[in-house]
Amino acid sequence: MHRYDHYQHLKIEVEGKLATVTLNRPEARNAINQRFIHELRSIWIDLADDQDVNAVLLTGAGDYFSVGGDVKAMSERPGGDVLEEGEVHDPMVMRRIVNRILELDKPIVCAINGDAAGLACTIALLCDITVVSEMARIGDPHVRVGLVAGDGGAAIWPLLVGVNRAKECLMRGTMIRGAEAERIGLVNYSVPKAEVLEKARAIAVELATGATWAIRWTKLSVNKLLKERVNLILETSMALEQVTFETADHREATAAFAEKRKPVFIGS
Repeated sequence: MHRYDHYQHLKIEVEGKLATVTLNRPEARNAINQRFIHELRSIWIDLADDQDVNAVLLTGAGDYFSVGGDVKAMSERPGGDVLEEGEVHDPMVMRRIVNRILELDKPIVCAINGDAAGLACTIALLCDITVVSEMARIGDPHVRVGLVAGDGGAAIWPLLVGVNRAKECLMRGTMIRGAEAERIGLVNYSVPKAEVLEKARAIAVELATGATWAIRWTKLSVNKLLKERVNLILETSMALEQVTFETADHREATAAFAEKRKPVFIGS
């Protein structure tokens, strides 16, 4: 377990070939800050190298899976500042996270125990099997803070729910309840909140104790399709997201968040 001792915002427990990874910043609704993003970048490499692990169960601590990027931190950035290397929306960091999730040959089951938004939603949907609480909300509301859905949502949503439904959800920043998410094919299962972790763990244990290489290589075969889509879309969506960081609409959205009011967008 020593290989995981340095993680602060991720809690990693390994038992019986299964690694449970918990997003562990509950006091901030598991919002993703700079330290958190670096841990999300490196955890998949550590899990790949851990010979005691055959499958991964990903979940969140407390009542939330994760609210995504830390909007409060965004509102505190000086206007017009460019993003520094390693920040939450650094394109190179985001590309590594997405690709490392897809390239991890060990299956990942995601227990979406509460609301999952933005980057956290993308990470959840990139997992191999998803179990969500019926009443949890899941969605990619980048546009609500004046940003392009640039961290992978534009790549994974159309594959799961179709092009037009994906465009509507992403352009409107819709947060969907778990039961509806299952109905439209966004997630695999929707169950009562008390059953989410149990259901997800049962699936993860089955995969962890199954035919190791058959399972791993089946995952990698299907993920060739996802990687092709990521290679086609991710650079464009992330580049456009960087442009929207410098818009007045984004500055207005983050200021409105900090001031607890509705933003007034002016289209610039």
